[in-house]
Amino acid sequence: MLSHVEQKTLPYTKQQMFDLVADVGSYNQFAPWCVASRVHKWESDTVFLADLIVGYKVFREKFSSRVILDRVNHDISIEYLKGPLQNLKNHWVFTDGPNGSCIIDFSVEFEFKNKALQGLANMFFNEVVKRMIDAFEARAEEIYGKPA
Repeated sequence: MLSHVEQKTLPYTKQQMFDLVADVGSYNQFAPWCVASRVHKWESDTVFLADLIVGYKVFREKFSSRVILDRVNHDISIEYLKGPLQNLKNHWVFTDGPNGSCIIDFSVEFEFKNKALQGLANMFFNEVVKRMIDAFEARAEEIYGKPA
């Protein structure tokens, strides 16, 4: 299983970053390799089911997840439901940083069912995670403006 844990401080508020990450339906507009994203069912006002289709060249796969929003604690958990993975866990925590900034604690772990895909993922995992994190940071700048 592959895993990554990172902490990053960004010059946006925790509410802004929480809202950006919670907007799963917009991921196809900025997330690398995400060709489609949609929220298809709200189970409550804080839990929804979402589908992502990721693709690269001829490879296309659909992932379904349950997204749990803790608006009080600015915490987002993603639970894997179905798709080509054996396992996927993703967790975001947003806390206040200095001077109105936000500290983001991000963790992800996953494992493909297909051993060949897992081998490929092992080779490119760090680059994929870096590009995903950079995409969220660029999206924040696009939506909220360049920090002063």
